[in-house]
Amino acid sequence: MTTITGLEIRPLVIPASIEDPDAGDFVEMVRVRNEIYREISGHGDEAISPAELLPHYRPNEYETRCSWIVLDEGEVIGRVGVDIPHDEGSSAAFWLIELLRRTWGRGIGSAAYELVERTARENGRTVLQSWAEHPAADGPRLAPPTGFGSIPEDHVARFYLGHGYTLEQVERSSAFDLTGPFDEVRRLLALAEAASGDYRVVQWFAPTPAEHVDGYAWMKSRMSTDTPTGAMEFAEETWDAARIAEHDAKYTDSGRTLLVTAAQHIQTGELCAFNELVVGKDRTEASHQEDTLVLKEHRGHKLGTLVKCAGLLTWRDVAPASPRVITYNAEENRPMLDINEAIGFLPIAYDGAWKKVLDV
Repeated sequence: MTTITGLEIRPLVIPASIEDPDAGDFVEMVRVRNEIYREISGHGDEAISPAELLPHYRPNEYETRCSWIVLDEGEVIGRVGVDIPHDEGSSAAFWLIELLRRTWGRGIGSAAYELVERTARENGRTVLQSWAEHPAADGPRLAPPTGFGSIPEDHVARFYLGHGYTLEQVERSSAFDLTGPFDEVRRLLALAEAASGDYRVVQWFAPTPAEHVDGYAWMKSRMSTDTPTGAMEFAEETWDAARIAEHDAKYTDSGRTLLVTAAQHIQTGELCAFNELVVGKDRTEASHQEDTLVLKEHRGHKLGTLVKCAGLLTWRDVAPASPRVITYNAEENRPMLDINEAIGFLPIAYDGAWKKVLDV
């Protein structure tokens, strides 16, 4: 590894709880993580507490998560992560390197990247993929081969390009103002209900009720195959009751709230569309809209609008002090963006999806 005076990259200890004596590195990692995201975006909507992030780091049978903290003269200045999915046929590793801006330009990111690539190779992975937010900036821009969206050729983009990556997709981050009027949400919900007479809305909070586990698991598995991904590579995921339970616990174990709004085909009882809304233990924080999907065979009945609008109306009662909902979509996912824009989501940021195929 490249030698830089005072630099240490050491494995992150995952404590059993935030109160444990060995939790110090994890707590400091989360503090620095939140500071980095605020530097990038200019707001704190991506912040999370150590207790709420910890369940996402606990070992599970579905992926290997390799994590390190980056220290400069003993001070934590960033983190490195490499995730290795265990899904059958997966050849990809997903990674991040996040550093405080004042440490840029010293080769620390490149030193950390040597660890990323070595870890991927040691785990037999040949496709490296990563995402990063690219704030608005003047100057040259890069466009992905999808033909949708662009990002500035900024410091972060040059880092990816310099390490052999190609920009494959642009993702849009959008926000909906929960403090404003909901008249348009109600109007769109009424139109969706009129167009989806063969379906009904069902909702639940995690943990998922037994009667919905199989249907929810099937829809979650389709997220890996039925959403626009450009040339990014994802193996088909297999979800079952155990994986749903593990997924739900990531939220419930720390007091976070996960609401699932689904469309159910009345005649067959099949769940065929869903939307997830999440807020932290502090319900005055920003909320996040996570996975949304309409199964391909049920598209054309305004089910995306149905579950999004029904979810938002319920959410106003669940988290009345949450100021906004943040969501993410591929720029080429025009059907879902059309729904979001009609509801009132406004773009606030753009991420680049980056990929490199390693020489075997």
